[in-house]
Amino acid sequence: MIGKKIRLDRIINRKTGKTVIVPMDHGMTVGPIQGIVNMSKSVGQVAEGGADAVVMHQGIVTSGYRGEGPDIGLIVHLSGGTTLSNEKNRKTLVCSVERAVQLGADAVSIHVNIGNGHEGAMLRDFGIVSEKCAYWGMPLMAMVYPRGDKIKDERDVEVVKHAARVGCEMGADIIKVSYTGSVETFRQVVEGVDVPVVIAGGTKMDTDQDILEMVKGAMEAGGKGISIGRNVFQHKDPSRLVKAMSSIVHDGFLVDQAINILGLEV
Repeated sequence: MIGKKIRLDRIINRKTGKTVIVPMDHGMTVGPIQGIVNMSKSVGQVAEGGADAVVMHQGIVTSGYRGEGPDIGLIVHLSGGTTLSNEKNRKTLVCSVERAVQLGADAVSIHVNIGNGHEGAMLRDFGIVSEKCAYWGMPLMAMVYPRGDKIKDERDVEVVKHAARVGCEMGADIIKVSYTGSVETFRQVVEGVDVPVVIAGGTKMDTDQDILEMVKGAMEAGGKGISIGRNVFQHKDPSRLVKAMSSIVHDGFLVDQAINILGLEV
């Protein structure tokens, strides 16, 4: 469908076939944490660094999407839940594909946790969203994580590649999963699907080098990009970090070359 292709071209670099996404939907989950208090400023910083797209909830689009920097792709997040709930693994649909169309979104995203008591409802929502995306020509990014009582290790390659395959089976155009820790194991995740796979950033990492090494490993394994949030917007210089990560994703830079962009010593 031509509409979907046009929209995908706004968030996936046409020359490299890869993408650098910065999710900023955390305010729904944990509130206005450091780095996303002033959304317009934060979006401007990552756009200046060369990010291809940001992820945000519908209410922020009107107030914070058009940041202070260059234009940037828009992914409207459809799932919600808060850390104040006693059902932390449950995500509920809080926006529709139709609303995202009205907002001018280039794509939508949905969060699904598998391996818990709420899996069935989230998969049902996933199916509804996927069908509507197909109708509207709207690209769908699925954030699929193995989280729940049955999951011992969320980064174990067996459960991560299962999560990725769920996204593929359900019709996602981009699948976001956790990095499994090595090129060898993450290659198994990528090989199990036929759509682009991007990695999540996870919890705040200790050093910039740790972040960049993770990004490089994912690219070497066949990943098609990154979707990293708080490690970016809580960084002391988000724009420069995005630039460093983009150099790895889009230009194939080595980690030490990317670190030079940050002005650090290896």
